[in-house]
Amino acid sequence: MAELEITIGGRNFMVACQEGEEHFLQTAASMLNSEADPLVSQMGRLPEGRMLLMAGLMLADRTASVEDQNRVLKARVEELENKPTPEPQQIEIPVIPPQIPETMAEIAARAEALADKVEEKTKA
Repeated sequence: MAELEITIGGRNFMVACQEGEEHFLQTAASMLNSEADPLVSQMGRLPEGRMLLMAGLMLADRTASVEDQNRVLKARVEELENKPTPEPQQIEIPVIPPQIPETMAEIAARAEALADKVEEKTKA
């Protein structure tokens, strides 16, 4: 068994845990401390038991809220997964008919020929 010193609400505690679980204990202690610190700063020095109780209740309230959100999100995911697959939609992609580029080239050639004629007449 490993023993760690953790700090909660400005107080140190020696806590034992299984080998290899030190990180989890430190994380849990940090979460509890993040709830205890504001209590101590707002209310001053509290008895140890009361501080730990209040911090634990605040953490439990936050956990309950996250569990409620998780439950709602799981229900939404299940609803979306059970929703029937929509029918495929037909999408039309406009295609330029092959005769259009030929016609445009012909019109361009005629326009250039007319421009050349106008140019010749204006020079004369």
